[in-house]
Amino acid sequence: MNSTKMRFFSIFTILAVLGLTGCGSIESAAQEDCTSIGWQIGSKGYQDCYKARLYERKLDYSLPPGDKPSPSLL
Repeated sequence: MNSTKMRFFSIFTILAVLGLTGCGSIESAAQEDCTSIGWQIGSKGYQDCYKARLYERKLDYSLPPGDKPSPSLL
């Protein structure tokens, strides 16, 4: 492999790992929220809590309606 392809592959791999790590953190935080208030994993109440907290956390990290992402300065 030449250095350009290797550099591209390395950057792509790092971005993929960071992206997957970010997705897991929202889900694990929602799980922690529900278990910290006493829900047992696998119960009906836990499933309802998890879905609600996951939805709320995704809203927290999403852009407001009508807001367009601005280009990064980096």
